[in-house]
Amino acid sequence: MMRRREFITLLGGAAAYSLWPIAAGAQQVARTRFIGVLMNRPADDPPTLGRMAAFLQGLGELGWMVGRNLRIEYRWNASDAARTRTAASELVALAPEVILVNTGVNTGILLEATPTVPVVFVTAIDPVGAGLVESLAHPGGNATGFASFEFGLGVKWLELLKEIAPGLTRVAVLRDPSVPAGSAPFGAVQGAAPSFGVEVIPIDTRNIDELERAITVFAQRPNGGLILVAPAFAIRSRDLIIALAARHRLPAIFPARFFVDAGGLISYGPDISDQYRLAAGYVDRILRGEKPADLPVQASTKYETVVNLKTAKALGLVVPPAMLARADEVIE
Repeated sequence: MMRRREFITLLGGAAAYSLWPIAAGAQQVARTRFIGVLMNRPADDPPTLGRMAAFLQGLGELGWMVGRNLRIEYRWNASDAARTRTAASELVALAPEVILVNTGVNTGILLEATPTVPVVFVTAIDPVGAGLVESLAHPGGNATGFASFEFGLGVKWLELLKEIAPGLTRVAVLRDPSVPAGSAPFGAVQGAAPSFGVEVIPIDTRNIDELERAITVFAQRPNGGLILVAPAFAIRSRDLIIALAARHRLPAIFPARFFVDAGGLISYGPDISDQYRLAAGYVDRILRGEKPADLPVQASTKYETVVNLKTAKALGLVVPPAMLARADEVIE
């Protein structure tokens, strides 16, 4: 995990890549190019630091170096609609040549602010359904990027949760029903539940007090577990959700590894840092003259399973050897 000081050094260009340019045929660009970055997390958020480091590394491998031929303007902590609109307007006013943005919600707000500045999004869920692009193959408009996961992942989450805690008979799905990222995965879990012999109960994540109360009530009956889908509110409340799962001894599965790094039991989802590395390639292509409308939206192809053995032990669970063998990382 990259420390903040190291990340800031990288932003300043002090950690220069010795093999610049690496890409075949790359040529030094005569003028400094300018891109914007809009993120929904604070600048010192550890997972965000790692992802932005992957993005900067990807740019460096393509011949772009901050302080040499590239300038980046950041807007952090765009964690609600009002902050995002303000940050988006500020970035657009600076006239960057392309903007990198995370989450579908922030992308939608950014596209309201500009129909012309090229936009590359990452971790967007259902970009077609959300109206961000016309189609995955032919985005149209001024945006393209990387979708975070398929809705069918809900079935995989249920399968893994049942494997690590075979006694489960009840599963609460923590979701925001007002967004596709919350409703569609819940439908997938609900459809698969009978084949796993579990009852599925939805829990709304939009209000912290309501969330805590609902999990407490759910935990009063035995053999329960949690599945967290990926709405932004739940991600911002990750520490509370992890603490509630531990307090009530509820096995829980999460959509991203940073939940497990923070003490969650197990995660399965796309390698988000890989999306940021790939996004650097789209930013490079746009800076070299291609249009977002001509760059297809890509789905994640690299998924990872992470298991926290310490948490499993605290819950009294024995992780099956087959699961340990398949896991991309085991935290001990």
